[in-house]
Amino acid sequence: MSRSGIPRRREFLLQTAAVLGSWAVPQSFRRLLAAPVRSVVAGGVCPAPDETTGLPLLMLPEGFRYVSFGWTGDLMSDGVVTPNQHDGMGIVQESDGVLTICRNHECKHRGTSFGQADLAYDPMATAGCSNLTFDTVRGRWDKAWSSLSGTLKNCAGGPTPWGTWLSCEETVLQDGDEDAGVVIKLEQPHGYVFEVAVDGAIPPVPLKAMGRFVHEAVAVNPMTGIVYQTEDREPAGLYRFVPLQKGRLSKGGLLEMMKVEGCSDLSLDAETGRSYDVSWVTIEDPDRAHSPGTKDEGGVFEQGHVQGGSAFQKLEGCWWGNDRCYFVASHGGRSGKGQIWAYTPRSETLEMLFESPSSAVLDCPDNLCVSPRGGLVLCEDGDRVPQKLQALTRAGRLTEFAAMNVQLNGERNGLKGDFRNSEWAGATFSPDGKWLFVNNQVPGITFAITGDWQMLGI
Repeated sequence: MSRSGIPRRREFLLQTAAVLGSWAVPQSFRRLLAAPVRSVVAGGVCPAPDETTGLPLLMLPEGFRYVSFGWTGDLMSDGVVTPNQHDGMGIVQESDGVLTICRNHECKHRGTSFGQADLAYDPMATAGCSNLTFDTVRGRWDKAWSSLSGTLKNCAGGPTPWGTWLSCEETVLQDGDEDAGVVIKLEQPHGYVFEVAVDGAIPPVPLKAMGRFVHEAVAVNPMTGIVYQTEDREPAGLYRFVPLQKGRLSKGGLLEMMKVEGCSDLSLDAETGRSYDVSWVTIEDPDRAHSPGTKDEGGVFEQGHVQGGSAFQKLEGCWWGNDRCYFVASHGGRSGKGQIWAYTPRSETLEMLFESPSSAVLDCPDNLCVSPRGGLVLCEDGDRVPQKLQALTRAGRLTEFAAMNVQLNGERNGLKGDFRNSEWAGATFSPDGKWLFVNNQVPGITFAITGDWQMLGI
């Protein structure tokens, strides 16, 4: 706890939940979509040495630097070996410049859970979370420890205004199901959201009222406590969970799916800059994993869709800012290479800010976050090599500012391979805007990057 205690932590989280300030979003992005503009970083990006290993793991603009930490196979402070498949990530506490970050591990296979036995939801599931601390004053990583285990395919999630992390399972597997043609053995059903504390001491309880579906990310409205949730499948829905008690998700609430009037499918025929009216339909059985008689993973989606709920294609990252919920349809649009959306609860309207015309412009954005200066950071998870970090700036420009350059030959933990096609994940800024934290998913590395963000317009 900081010297100023819990109120300071809550103030920080409320502020970072609304970082966009007075950004004039619609006009900037309408100009961008009318004629996509690529901003070129002066001098481009080039291989830059990691200050931990000396290896050129990333390509960055001149003057930027970074420090790696929490590699797959590293021993954490609690004696647990760091799992692989680093994914969604967010800051859950600030104490005198020291940040606590919660990081997902999207481990996909059954086996033995990592971490402490009392933190395991299912002892036969291998995914979960680890927490890390970073000292922004000294610019260095401190420690890491396991904070949730016994879950499956924890892809993304999101921070809450009350100082926890919501970790989301991207699967609805249970004992006896087939996964990639193999019948699996599990002790618990999966497909839920779990709340993770700063110290990782909250028992792993599935928040079943929030729905059992192929979860991706969440964003919390700090004023109402409503949680918006994305679904990583095709087709997919956008959901909101209205809690019975703000900040106490375990007390239950109402799950609803977004309905855009007159648009049953927004993946192909949405218009950039148009304001769509939004309403919500109720999901009567949030714990229904599949449509009746199937194994389609669409039990929640179908309940909403038959009532007029709108479909997207593969909803991924989700972030709150400027009284809006921003989210990504990774395979949306006529090219199938991604759409960026903004939902405004105050007016109950939805707007598409950007649609990628091709992978050469933006290749399947996945996780996203919002910079304290107002730009959107987009993590690519497509097919091109190398994968890029891009920004949709306040000035309405799409800027490539980092490229994956991880190529290993056993230098760290015996890891070998060319990982330049690995996805970026978990982007999140420090509250002072100086450090960007982001993951390489495979083999699994966490980076803290700093530089002249103002120069990039991010």
